[in-house]
Amino acid sequence: MTVSASNDVLFFYATEGILVTNERREIIQINPSAEKLFGYGEGELIGKKIEVLVPKRVVEKHPEHIERFNRNPHPRSMGASSDLFGLKKDGTEFPVEISLSPYTTLEGKFVIAFIVDITLAIQAKEKLKNYSTELEKHVKNRTLILEEAIQELEKTKKELFNALNKEKELNELKSRFVSMASHEFRTPLTTMMSSLSLVTKYGEHNDKVNQTKHVNKIKTSINNLTDILNDLLSVGKLEEGKIENMPEEMNLKVYITEIISEMHSLAKEGQNFTHLHTGSEIVSLDKKILKNILFNFISNAIKFSKENGEIEIAAHVINSTVRISVKDNGIGISQEDQKHLFERFFRGHNAAHIQGTGLGLHIVAKYAEQMNGSVDFQSTQNIGTIFTIIIPQ
Repeated sequence: MTVSASNDVLFFYATEGILVTNERREIIQINPSAEKLFGYGEGELIGKKIEVLVPKRVVEKHPEHIERFNRNPHPRSMGASSDLFGLKKDGTEFPVEISLSPYTTLEGKFVIAFIVDITLAIQAKEKLKNYSTELEKHVKNRTLILEEAIQELEKTKKELFNALNKEKELNELKSRFVSMASHEFRTPLTTMMSSLSLVTKYGEHNDKVNQTKHVNKIKTSINNLTDILNDLLSVGKLEEGKIENMPEEMNLKVYITEIISEMHSLAKEGQNFTHLHTGSEIVSLDKKILKNILFNFISNAIKFSKENGEIEIAAHVINSTVRISVKDNGIGISQEDQKHLFERFFRGHNAAHIQGTGLGLHIVAKYAEQMNGSVDFQSTQNIGTIFTIIIPQ
């Protein structure tokens, strides 16, 4: 069987490989492009089985594929997805795309195969894939760099924001300190100057009663100034980390009794102290820190309570936890002020007329931290306040 004359030129001069097989899978005609494609000389493939052009690893299954095609012959393309390979004469495999077109004549059934070497197309595809992978990698790297830059900017922004807030806080603290110092230092100093003049005057008249009265005022003013300086020194030491928690064994009930005894001299007329203790009396605590805390609680109870008031001190040692509370029946703390209670230099709105630095409770909170403890309180305005220190053993 031969290709008709009208198609001879198209067949022999086509740039793609073309071959024709019969029902026995024999090559009965092949054009020069196909011979060159598979590395064979002119006419060398005529009469050979089509399997000579198929890689050996798939030769066994090839007749089965041909048989399946013959049962349902129709034009079809194969190998576009680069999973079909041809075999050259020298044993080299190469990817191909094949289009099969079956036809029938009086001489029998035949199949024309159009064969294209797609090596360059696959290489281009692979190159494009690699380029896309590289491009994706570059984009990912650039994205990471950009993300890192954004993170650095956010970090810098946060640092600047924190620094600005810190500066703002420091300025506010300076303003509060100046305000506190100008008032708290001026008042006792003015009292002292006035009382000194009166002491001299009453001395000239030999008025011992009034002399004693103003000498006591001077003593009170000196004590107030000493308290202010102690508060300022305590804040400095705490923030510089110069105060350490050094617990030692002690009798808590006896210790609190001694402190109450010391505080009696500061009590207003008619103020009375009660002391309750439950649980173990022997504990291990830092005496100096505990004394500072209790002095603050009890002195506040004295200052913010009226004369003839009751001040209750209660200590409970239960399950290795020490709880010491000081309760008064004083002016109390408003809900609005309670959230600022432990801030430096904060004074409650209803306590502005009472001597104080606004540092005491801030110092107490820091002392509690040193002892791995905490401070709790309950307060109702015009009814009273309970402050409690909780310390684990």
